[in-house]
Order: sequence, then structure tokens, then C-alpha cells
Amino acid sequence: MSAVVLTKSFAKSKTSYDLPEKFDEINSHNLHLYVKSHLASLRANTARVKNRSAVSGGGKKPKAQKGSGGARWGTLRSPLFVGGGQVFGPSKRNYVQKINKKQKVLALKYALNEQAKAEKLFITDSIKVESGKTKDAVAIFNKVGQRDTLIVVDSFDEKTYLAFRNVKNCYMIEKSELNAYLVAAYRSVLIEKAVIDALV
Repeated sequence: MSAVVLTKSFAKSKTSYDLPEKFDEINSHNLHLYVKSHLASLRANTARVKNRSAVSGGGKKPKAQKGSGGARWGTLRSPLFVGGGQVFGPSKRNYVQKINKKQKVLALKYALNEQAKAEKLFITDSIKVESGKTKDAVAIFNKVGQRDTLIVVDSFDEKTYLAFRNVKNCYMIEKSELNAYLVAAYRSVLIEKAVIDALV
């Protein structure tokens, strides 16, 4: 598969960037496993209820064991009473789904290959907006011509980041933040050549 190379003015170049053939041999299941693991790690895991041991009160026996003609009451913390503990409610859970480092790399390479196959992987030497103005960033975004784009740079330039920050359907990240989920989630990827060289 080949990625689309852009010139300094972000116009399509006649040349292309060939990804290694081994990218075609990667099983798509690696991406599936990574996305599951990534989404599981984003879960808030904040749902909690108090069981009968966590509810306050209930020190004294509410009424005598015998003589009332009714059932025996041991404590008001019982789930049978208003204000008592909750039965089988949500508690702390571990949502972590382990995935091997090699699988993470394979998932990223597969996602990049799929973008290249769809001709949605764009490579350029440098992505910079010297003016720091959003309108200049929008002009670059429009030249790529996609509905939403992930922009990957080797390292953040403050003015460039500020320029792209408010562009709708556009997300800029550094090389260290790149993962298979983000590549797969966006319709297109604009990436600096230094970053793709390091990955390949």
C-alpha cells in the first residue's frame, strides 16, 4: 500500500510513500483486541453502592427477639429496611483487558495500512502554522479535503497547536500519543514524514 505524499503547500505530489509489504500480512484481529482494551481502559469505573456492612448505624437490636408476634429484626442495616444496605449492587471492578506490546504495534501498523489502502493516509515533511492563526490552519485542513482528520506531528509547536485547537473535526497529537484506536477512528490521517519513518 502507498500513502499520499503532500508538498510544502499541502498539494498532492506525484510521488508516493510505499509502506512495507509485511503490513498487508497483519491480522485485523490485532486491531479489534487493541480497540477493546483501549475502550475498556477509558471506563470511569465509579459506580458504587453500600452493602449492609458499609451503611452507618444499626448498632442496637431494633426490637426484642420474641414477643412482638412478627419477624425477628437483627439490624436496621438489613436490605429489608429503608436506608439499609443494597443487595448485589455495583461495586469496584477491574475493566483492564491486557494486550501484549507486540499486538499494540501490529494494531497500529494495520490501522495505518487500512488508511493507506483507502488513500486517506497523507504524509508531509512538516506541519507548521507560523502565524498561529486558526484561519491558516483551516486552509491546511481544507486542502487535505477530508471530513475529519487526525494530525500527527513529531513534537508540538505552540503556535501550530493553538492554530489547530479550535478547528472542528480536527485533532492534533504528538508522536508519543499515537495509537491504533485514534488512527482507526478518524477518516483520514495527516502525518509528518519523520513520524512515519520511525514507525516503519
